[in-house]
Amino acid sequence: MYKLPFNVELDTIEILKQLSKTNNAIGELKGVLNLLPNPKLILSLIQISESKDSSAIENIITTYDEIFKELATKKSSNGNPKEIVNYKRAIEKGTQLIREKGFISTNILVEIQSIIENNKGGIRNLPGTLIMNDRTKEIVHTPPQNEEEIRKLLRNLEEFINGDTELDPLINMALIHFQFESIHPFYDGNGRTGRILNVLYLVLKNRVQEPILYLSRYIIQNKDEYYSLLQKCNEDIKNIELFVVYILRGIYETSQYTVNLILRINNAFEITKREMKRRLPDIYRFEIVEHIFSYMYTKNEYFRNDINIARATSTKYLKALEEEGFLVSEKVGKEVIYKNVQLFNIVNE
Repeated sequence: MYKLPFNVELDTIEILKQLSKTNNAIGELKGVLNLLPNPKLILSLIQISESKDSSAIENIITTYDEIFKELATKKSSNGNPKEIVNYKRAIEKGTQLIREKGFISTNILVEIQSIIENNKGGIRNLPGTLIMNDRTKEIVHTPPQNEEEIRKLLRNLEEFINGDTELDPLINMALIHFQFESIHPFYDGNGRTGRILNVLYLVLKNRVQEPILYLSRYIIQNKDEYYSLLQKCNEDIKNIELFVVYILRGIYETSQYTVNLILRINNAFEITKREMKRRLPDIYRFEIVEHIFSYMYTKNEYFRNDINIARATSTKYLKALEEEGFLVSEKVGKEVIYKNVQLFNIVNE
């Protein structure tokens, strides 16, 4: 297997053209995010969307409805929604660790993978792992099978991630993603861990302030090209230019999609704030609008604790919000939960 840095020319016209467009798109995303009164609200929703899409690449399919109900009730289904919730936890833990430590290590990646898979399998030490196109079942790459070789390659990757290069971090991210997927260090969860590594690297290098830029949706839409490029690059590393352009294009398209999503959510937030002031002036508080756009699904306990009101007052407010169409209630087991349908529809499109 090839080691980083690859001995390949990466300041080609195609890469530089796409890099310029992609940097502009990231700049727009950062600007839009800075305009929001509460960026963490959007961040949580996008992380859930990424968790769903990234898991779908691995054929772990669920719905937003199932995910948000699990988050609201905190009752484990031991099914696909639980895997998506674990993925979101892995993103949050990874972000916390790199901010505390200031670097990305193999141990951090092992911890992220253990949260995703909910096991302590660690680095592979048995042969037999293959990378396949899950649609065609074609083998696109045979990663290293020996644990010693895997660990040597991971040390090389770690040095590249935390070192200084003359390349733009966006180009480096593409190289890191290719190399991590080619090493395939775990028995399972490599794809999801690798896609979290993407955004953690961008946070580490200050290209995004928050872990908000995820490529899973783009990869789903261009999956055959993704597997084809992995195969071509492993056959001849000179093809890495094609993979870099693919990833840069993915960052560009994802940035545009995320900007549009943020603007639509923010517009819905402002409309809800205005309408609640008009239709429910006696109970209107900014914190209420913020709350119902933070949880997607909420319940009396979360609502009263967040707003700092008594249970009876909380019940009265939730009833008024439902009567005016801001929320829709639903019974899940013995609990009543409340859905922000407007927000749900935006995220679910």
